[in-house]
Amino acid sequence: MELYDVMRTTFAAREFTDQPITDEVIARILEQARFAPSGGNRQGWKVLVVREESSRARLRELIEPQMQRYVAQVKAGEAPLNTIIPSQVSDADIANTQVPGQMLNNLTGAPVILLVFVDLSVVASFDSELDRVGVISGASIYPFVWNILLAARNEGLGGTLTTFAAGAENELRAHFGVPDEMAFAAMIPMGQPVKQLTKLKRNPVADFVSKEHWDGETLID
Repeated sequence: MELYDVMRTTFAAREFTDQPITDEVIARILEQARFAPSGGNRQGWKVLVVREESSRARLRELIEPQMQRYVAQVKAGEAPLNTIIPSQVSDADIANTQVPGQMLNNLTGAPVILLVFVDLSVVASFDSELDRVGVISGASIYPFVWNILLAARNEGLGGTLTTFAAGAENELRAHFGVPDEMAFAAMIPMGQPVKQLTKLKRNPVADFVSKEHWDGETLID
């Protein structure tokens, strides 16, 4: 596929057929994804390829409470887990929220699951002392994650970048034997999508670009 076609049609695939994904295909995807940029070209990523049922079950256990909170906040009209506007959803509300079983099954039942970690000992976290949640460290891992999804799309496959497991990182680290310096970055369920989308909805450029100043004129009309 042409680059722009891949960029414009790589969607968040969450429903997959039973078609298995071989190690050879995953290796081919990662062979391309590894050319992503990272701070200092330190390439501090590590990928775990997960297929075993015991690990899938553990992932399900770990992400269900995070999904529960997410769904409860969505139902309340909130932007889930944002760090600016305090949530009005109570612990009781969360406990009484049912997570759709299919939502969990789609993520943990994919033909293969990739867990992506980043080595914080090699990442320059320039915002670590700011009084807000850190985002800069992501610059050294999410280009790699997105390259995985672009390469998967080029192979006719699909996946989605999920982060529900971050809320249970210590338990995740314990199950998979992950060293302390490694931070969880993404869980990517991957497979052959049940349906391939080719037309995605995104805001136009004029909605999010201005020139010279936050309130400056738009780049294009």
